[in-house]
Parts: sequence; structure tokens; C-alpha cells
Amino acid sequence: MSDSLHSHKPGAEHEHSHKLKPLQKHGHGGHDDACCSSRATAPAVIKLSESPTPGARLSSFRIEAMDCPTEQTLIQNKLSKLTGVQQLEFNLINRVLGVTHDLPGIEPIVEAIKSLGMQAEPMEQGAETPTPVPRKKPWWPLALSGVGALLAEVIHFTASAPNWVVAVIALVSILSGGLGTYKKGWIALKNRNLNINALMSIAVTGAVLIGQWPEAAMVMFLFTVAELIEARSLDRARNAIGGLMQMTPDTATVLQSDGSWLEQDVKSVGLGARVRVRPGERIGLDGEVLSGRSTIDQAPITGESLPVEKTVGDKVFAGTINQAGSLEYAVTAAADNSTLARIIHAVEQAQGARAPTQRFVDQFSKIYTPVVFVLALAVAIIPPLFMDAVWFDWIYRALVLLVVACPCALVISTPVTIVSGLAAAARKGILVKGGVYLEGGYKLDYLALDKTGTITHGKPVQTDYLSLDPTADATAPAIAAALAGRSDHPVSMAIAKAAVDKQTATLIVDNFEALGGRGVRGEINGQLYHLGNHRLVEDLGLCSPALEEKLFALEKQGKSVVLLLDSSGPLALFAVADTVKASSREAIQQLHDLGIKTLMLTGDNVHTAQAIAAQVGIDEAKGDLLPGDKLQAIEALYAQGHRVGMVGDGINDAPALARSEIGFAMAAAGTDTAIETADVALMDDDLRKIPAFIRLSRQTSSILKQNIALALVIKAIFLGVTFAGLATMWMAVFADMGVSLLVVFNGLRLLRK
Repeated sequence: MSDSLHSHKPGAEHEHSHKLKPLQKHGHGGHDDACCSSRATAPAVIKLSESPTPGARLSSFRIEAMDCPTEQTLIQNKLSKLTGVQQLEFNLINRVLGVTHDLPGIEPIVEAIKSLGMQAEPMEQGAETPTPVPRKKPWWPLALSGVGALLAEVIHFTASAPNWVVAVIALVSILSGGLGTYKKGWIALKNRNLNINALMSIAVTGAVLIGQWPEAAMVMFLFTVAELIEARSLDRARNAIGGLMQMTPDTATVLQSDGSWLEQDVKSVGLGARVRVRPGERIGLDGEVLSGRSTIDQAPITGESLPVEKTVGDKVFAGTINQAGSLEYAVTAAADNSTLARIIHAVEQAQGARAPTQRFVDQFSKIYTPVVFVLALAVAIIPPLFMDAVWFDWIYRALVLLVVACPCALVISTPVTIVSGLAAAARKGILVKGGVYLEGGYKLDYLALDKTGTITHGKPVQTDYLSLDPTADATAPAIAAALAGRSDHPVSMAIAKAAVDKQTATLIVDNFEALGGRGVRGEINGQLYHLGNHRLVEDLGLCSPALEEKLFALEKQGKSVVLLLDSSGPLALFAVADTVKASSREAIQQLHDLGIKTLMLTGDNVHTAQAIAAQVGIDEAKGDLLPGDKLQAIEALYAQGHRVGMVGDGINDAPALARSEIGFAMAAAGTDTAIETADVALMDDDLRKIPAFIRLSRQTSSILKQNIALALVIKAIFLGVTFAGLATMWMAVFADMGVSLLVVFNGLRLLRK
């Protein structure tokens, strides 16, 4: 039923489809990250042409060496020069590149990527994206590099052998540990890209040219070790997402046509198949329970701490754990379209929506890196030429400057923190649709909430029936039930259910029509009837002081009143009441503790709104609102300088949700539209997840600021030490990669349970 009976927003409020605006991408353009690590930051879409040609097609490639923005930038710059390439989609998590093009074949794309030192393996259209496997490298080259670097330092310090011996040992160390860095650095320089590999290659080569063999070897070894540690550390953030993929079992026990049960690969199980799950087993596919009763641990999907009772007609989700009894369920979604699969996809996409801090850092690094390179050249040339300084000393300082000034830690400080925060939220049953929302949540100071299905259960029951016309006393309940039964709104469902419980006769409705924001009407046995709210009675001119008094008394109790009318006047009155969720009061209190004010926006009458608001402690309540009125309420808060979030569970909250800073969708589990379109989707009905999200947002924002400050302060200190001539190259590597590891570990703190 429309919200019209509720003086509410027209349409089905409880379809949980949330706001209509699409997932927003933020800053997907390429950037010159001066740091190459194993961080996975997203499927990022880069459009190279405004309008794809009709014959354009998508080709996908698996690129094993593509796992950080450095490679992404190289590939983007290379393919953007290839005529016919129209769009690129980078999935760094799975190391997959999608290319939209109108080329006659894929060979030019493969060759272009090969010229960058990477292999592009074509993938069949529609093929499942493989789970990335950590690349294992032989340990002995790094060990040889370390031994050589240490030996060169010792021999040089003790002067126990000629310089050419030191040079040979150092050269072996550099080549065994740094060939990969040199190769990547050369490719980057050829493509006019000053990334960390290019800077490090220049610095080590410069040290060799001025005879600093031991230091060159030690710098290359320390850089390689730091890169390895950083990559392993960042894999934790990647694994936090990848771990979700391991929650679903590979097989399910499926009923066959001959009545037998057989284990099948979940990917081969079709819709409607009957699946059996035993106690202790993980559920393999989304479905609806056909028989049995059990408790299910839904924490992987909804973040609920306690198991949930399930019986016939209830939904079950892939990846959850059946605890007590045996269940049989009908499959409602294919393996690649389960709720868990959509969550994984949404989190992957979210990592591509760059947060404001991340976009700022990316842009900053594009300017910072070339400036540092020019500054290093100036340091190497100007003092010797114009100040009569020693060439050797200032070239050495310039090389140290190149190493210490690399924006590695600065660039890496944001993505690892954002990825960790998104994964931590997903574990709590909070699906955040981008870093921009995760970072922006801390700014909220006002939260507007819908009532039905958000603060209350959204499943009201009929509490009162009052006959207003004795001649219609026998027929009024059946007429009202017939009209209410044509809709799925909770208020109408309560009236219809009450009639079913009393075994009221079923009547046929003709010419049924919904009246937006007021009610419905239809003909029964040739007679026109209206079923609607207080506003509808006034519009029809059928209100009276006596009726107003009855309505006021019920509405003051927080009940929604619906009236049945014919052309002569009101025939009967029905009162319906909703129940407040147990978690609502605690959630509102937590929001107040965080300094966030609350406002209820509902289509219910003012008395109902105030009664519910008083029960849960909401600061202010506004009733009798249509969708446009809710939007105006949000606009009014913005005009007062507030940063506003909006919580809703239906399409009809869309205007207010779209205008809000962050829109929260309630009970999104199993609902495609909410997961696809919400800014933040709460996977169950627990309103306490909103203060949990805000706390996580504040922690994420704090860590981002800590990381940026840490990176900049340490860089500034070592730059000063470098200009003073007190820093060595290996100290610069420790400073640069050390602070990189610090910001990585600091960001990973968000993953702690």
C-alpha cells in the first residue's frame, strides 16, 4: 500500500531500495604515484573518449605485474596513445585490466603492455576473475645482495682490500638485488614517469659514478628489503577483502530429479534448486527456507553478534553458518550474484572512489616529485658552479635528497588506511560505498531519520476499531480490508491482516486508485469508497469536530489513524500502531554521546512522531511530511550550517537521501538495489551501526591526518639534515622506507577487532 494511508510518502516505503543516485566515482584519473607497493586501491575507470563507438567491445587481461598505481599510470599513459582505445578499467586487487576498444584485434594492446615489461594474459569474456596468489620470489638473490652490501661496507671501512675488490662486490650486490628496480626505473624514465624506481635507479647510479660503491650497494639492498616488507604488510589490507571470498563453500548438497541428494559445485546450482544444509555447515547460496528450523550465524553478512532464528519462509545468505538444526532451502540467487558476492564487489568498487585526502595526496605527488627532482639537480649544480663548493659533496647531497624526498610514505598513507577502514566496516555489517563517505562521516553533526522501518520495526498492528456509522458496522471491516489488501504498505497490511485473523469475507475491488499522500479509493459492489488519513477526510470535506476529537485522542497515543468513507461520510475508524526497535533508544543515545543531534522526519501525524521521538530520545520530530517536505527539512539544516546525514529504507526517501551528506540504507542484506546504490548500507535493522560507522570514520580521519603529518614532518627533518651534510644515503633509505612502514602499520590498526 502507498504511504497515503499513513499521511506518508507515496510508494512502497519498505522496499529498502534506498536512494536512486548511482554509485559515484571520485577522481579515477591516473596519477604519478612515486611509490610502487602491493597496495590494491581499486577498479578505477578511466574514460579516454566521451562517446564509445557502436562497435566497441570490452577485452579483459590478467597482468600479474600490475598491482600498484605505478604500473597503472604506466599502462594508462601507454594505452591512451593507442588509437581505438576508449576506456580503461583497472582492478588492482585482482590484477585485471579491462579495455574498451574498437581495434580489429587485441595484439596492439598486448604488445603495448609488453613494451612496459609486463605480460598481458587475455581472459575470456565472462570468465571468473581469478583470486590473486602472492608471487613468490627466490630468496637467494636478496640474500646475496645483503651479504655483498655488508661485505663491501666492512672491506671499505677496514681498508683490507683494494678499491676494485670493493667495487666488484658492490656491483654483484646491486645487480643481484636491484635488477628489477633498474628495469622498472628505465621503463618509467622512457615513459617520462618519475616514480620511486626511477628515483632510486638514478640515486644508486649516481653513487656509483662518484665512487660510493659500498653505499650504493647498501642503499639498493635496504630499498629492496623495505619494498618486500611493505608489500607483505599491505597484503593484509588486500587479504581483508580477499578473505570474504573464502567464506562460501565450494559445494552444496542439492536434491536431484530422482530424489537423491548429491554434492555439486555451487557455481553449477541453478535458481530454484532445493539445497540441504546440515548443522555446522556454511550455507553455499542465497535462498529461502522450505523446511526445518535452525539458528544461523549471520555475522559475516550483517555483523550481528547473536545467531538469528530461521524457519520456513525466511531468507538465508551464502557464507553464513548453520548452527543448530537441518534446513532445506530454495536457491534464490546464483553463486556470482549472492549477497556476499555483491558485498565483495561493492567493497572492491568502493576502493576506487578516492577519498578527498587521497585525491589531494595524488595531485600533490604529481607536482611534488618533479619539483624534488629539479631541486636535486639544483643542489648538485648551483653550489659548485656559483659558490665554489666541492662537486663531490653536493652531488652526494643531491643523491641523498632524491632518496629522502621521495613521497613514498605520503602517497601510501591514504590508500592503505582507506582499504583497512572499508574492510573493518564490512566486518561489522556496514557496507561503505567509497572512501569519500568513510572519510566524510566524521563531519556529520546532524542525523535525520525516517520513522517506519528505521526507528520502528515497520510492522504495525491494528490496535483499535471504531464504528462511526451503525448501518455499516457489519460491512466496514470487510470493505476496508478489501481496499487495504490491494497495497503492501505496513499500515494497510495490518488492517488486512486483522481482517484475515477474524476470517472476514473477501470482497472484489474495481477501479482501484492510489491517492498520493492521502489514501486509496475503489468501487465495491458499485459503491465508491475511500480509505485514507486525516488529510483525505479534510480534502473530501467530511471532517467534523466530533471526529477531530476522536482522531486527536488516538494520534496523541502515537497511533496512525485510517478512516473508511463513502459519499455520505466516515463509516469506520482504524488505529494502527508500530513498535519501536529495542536498539533504537541505545543508538540515539550513542549518537548524542558523539555530539550528533537527531531529527525524525515522518509522514505520520505530528502526535505519532512526537510520541515515538519521546520514546527513543530524539531531539526533534516533524510529522505530516511528504517526500518534498523531507527534502526541505534537510535543506533547512544545511542553511543553518549543519552537515547532515539521512537514514531511510525506501525509494520515497530518495530526495532527502540524495541531498544529504551521507545516505544510510537500513536492512540492505539480500536487497540488490540498496547494496548497489546506497552510500552506506546497514546490512541488518540495527540502528547502532550508524554510531559505529561514525566512530570508525573519526578513527580513519584521525589516522589519515597522523600519517600525512608523520610523513611530512620526518621528510622535513631529514631534508634539513641532508642540506647540513649530515645524512648518508643508507640513512635516507631508512628514513624514507621506515616512515612508509610506519604509516602502513598505523593504517592497519583499523583492522583490529
